[in-house]
Amino acid sequence: QVQLVESGGGLAQAGGSLRRSCAASGLSSVNYARAWFRQAPGKEREFVAAISWGRWGGTATSTTDSVKGRFTISRDNAKNTIYLQMNSLKPEDTAIYYCALRGPYYGTQPPTSRESYENWGQGTQVTVSS
Repeated sequence: QVQLVESGGGLAQAGGSLRRSCAASGLSSVNYARAWFRQAPGKEREFVAAISWGRWGGTATSTTDSVKGRFTISRDNAKNTIYLQMNSLKPEDTAIYYCALRGPYYGTQPPTSRESYENWGQGTQVTVSS
């Protein structure tokens, strides 16, 4: 059974940085798509960033426009962990952040829709003060 455990995040001032981690257990291979989503109060859960790696060993990433150039998704396969480095934070980045996993996955680009992912972390609040 796949389990996702998130850590990091918390409180930051505008312009600051935070890093989120998401460790997975119960994986049978490395060919998964993994992603970060977020949900602000009163809003739908939205895509933030995703990463996948295919049979050829390459890595593909996707990032939503509102965080491009500020947020970076990365992975450590040896630790079955993905990271979300969040720089130049803005108050509008305040939300509960969730990690997600779909797999096994062999597509050339990671999916970006919430419905594509069947495993979810517990979610952690990130608050950015102005």
